[in-house]
Amino acid sequence: MRTTFEILKNNPIFQGIAFTDFEQVLNCLSANTASYKKNDFILTTGEAVNFVGLVLSGSVQVIKEDMEGHISIITELGASEVFAEVFACAEITKSPFTVLAVEDSEILLMNYKRILSTCTSACPFHAKLIENMLRLIARKNIMLHQKNEILSKRTTREKLLAFFEMQRGAERTFTIPYNREELAQYLCVDRSAMSSELCKMRDQGIIKFHRSAFEML
Repeated sequence: MRTTFEILKNNPIFQGIAFTDFEQVLNCLSANTASYKKNDFILTTGEAVNFVGLVLSGSVQVIKEDMEGHISIITELGASEVFAEVFACAEITKSPFTVLAVEDSEILLMNYKRILSTCTSACPFHAKLIENMLRLIARKNIMLHQKNEILSKRTTREKLLAFFEMQRGAERTFTIPYNREELAQYLCVDRSAMSSELCKMRDQGIIKFHRSAFEML
């Protein structure tokens, strides 16, 4: 229980929740853990959404597939990060996205109805959970706005530079969470054209890179 708490205390949903209340919180949310192997589907497009998922270990990708089978990566989430909370709060009954384990992962599944409404026992921490959930959704909104800004760029180079700026913050060196295929899917560009553009940017002294490690020059 202490190990799980150390992971979850870093998540905005559990901000301000003491360890002494932690077990009661999980019981209140009807929380349980589930293990997934690499490439297992945690949630599929069209599936009923009845839980909020929190990554305890491993990592997952939220992806969207169009009618022609083209995949777009919405985001990748690691330990202590949450998915499906927006669907739950919007009362979307069927998932518009697929959530895929990109490595062996353990997920905490929480009943979203228990998060959004106070329980019969009137837990003193439940109002805090609702407040935390609203704050988390607001942050996710900002992240979605940032991605929309990236995708609104007209050229592959502009998209790459906007993505790198978002990833690096104030640092010159940074590591991205995607391989080349995944990065192309995230940016909604052709992989070959993107790889060619990366090489041009390297040759022009704009960036250095080795696999997923980058440096802005």
